[in-house]
Amino acid sequence: MNTAATSEELIIRTLGEMQQERCSSSDRPLDPGCLLERDAERSADRLGCAAVDFPVAVVLPAGGSGERMGLATPKQFCTILNRPLISYTIQAFERLSWIGTVVVVLAKENHDLMLNIVQKFNHTKVKVVHGGTTRHRSIFNGLQAFSSTTDSLTPKPKVVIIHDAVRPFVEEDVLLKITLAAKEQGASGAIRPLVSTVIATTSEGYLDHSLERAKYRASEMPQGFLYDIIFQAYQRCSEFDFEFGTECLHLALQYCGTNAKLIEGPPTLWKVTYKRDLAAAEAIIKETLSMSACIIAGAEAEAVELAKTLQKNLNMMETDVIPCAKESNTEYLSKTQNFIHISTTASNFLGTLDMVKRFEDTDHTRLYPVVVVWVQLNMTKQSVDSQKTDELTAFRSLASEVIQGNVLLYGIQIDHTKVPEQWERSLERLTQITVALIRDRNAALTGQLLHA
Repeated sequence: MNTAATSEELIIRTLGEMQQERCSSSDRPLDPGCLLERDAERSADRLGCAAVDFPVAVVLPAGGSGERMGLATPKQFCTILNRPLISYTIQAFERLSWIGTVVVVLAKENHDLMLNIVQKFNHTKVKVVHGGTTRHRSIFNGLQAFSSTTDSLTPKPKVVIIHDAVRPFVEEDVLLKITLAAKEQGASGAIRPLVSTVIATTSEGYLDHSLERAKYRASEMPQGFLYDIIFQAYQRCSEFDFEFGTECLHLALQYCGTNAKLIEGPPTLWKVTYKRDLAAAEAIIKETLSMSACIIAGAEAEAVELAKTLQKNLNMMETDVIPCAKESNTEYLSKTQNFIHISTTASNFLGTLDMVKRFEDTDHTRLYPVVVVWVQLNMTKQSVDSQKTDELTAFRSLASEVIQGNVLLYGIQIDHTKVPEQWERSLERLTQITVALIRDRNAALTGQLLHA
């Protein structure tokens, strides 16, 4: 059972709970859905490799039409930051080395669309299977993809995880708990506390009775099963189950006598159901992407000093300051999606071309847009209006070009002054603008040279 909330409530509650979790654990960074590539190297995956010494696969039913979304496009294919929602969910599983095949089950008419997504975002573990007329029929089709012993590309797993294609924020520690519990008990599933009280009504529309909320939980995804158990349950279940059933754990209990181990899940397991949920999902992704930044300073003393000051002011982010030297930048390119380049001459923005080329070489922009904020420290009294037109035109042209490669290039000019009060105000505006550009990732502002 899922409860609906307004977009604002959902964003505030989810981000607030995740922030509280991050602050209460110094050795475990925030990871809502494992959004960044560097999260694949986290300790949970290393522990998973050691603990999971048996084959694990995933079935993602993705055949929904999205009627409750109220959009022509099924919700699993709606885009967030130019990337379909289902791609985020797939990545949450693919980046874990101990998970093998991810079987995506969808409507036949979406087959080519899914193949394009797999190719564009380099999903290497996906097998596409056509679904059925109901959720349970689609899941059974996905399970049958493993039943053929002649298909070496889809080996039969020991444990299979069933998840929703529209639940992109599944954490690796939850997956590990679900997997190990399924191996031990035969079945396992994530649960969450009920938010609203559940009531029963009479046929006339009056209150009949209410349930004691503390005794009940909402059944969520992911769910894990020994493959032989869940496959056998589907082979034995009735036509009524196929048509009207929704709970996989119940099938394992009813037809195989396997009682599931229930695992308390985090608040990030919520499901994108309504149109407003897309805004909440986008807010979570942007929040995660804006947690770190790399500040690249020119060789001038003023640029280095500004970089150190900006690093101090950006205390809500994890930041590193590095010199402009090409060899120094390479190791930082894969660590963040945000770069702040400080220079004292207008033509230095062309140095970002080399950075963008290396983004392309390493596929760093394939999954998430990269933000590059070029900060021009103006050491003279020359205003932006008196700069050479061709330099500004070149900057806008570069921004228009690199956005095609998923790079968002912004410009900020800050005038250097020896008047302390004026300089402090400029630094404050610079910090505010930089934070806003990184967090909002607004494509409409690329190529603009803002003034701090």
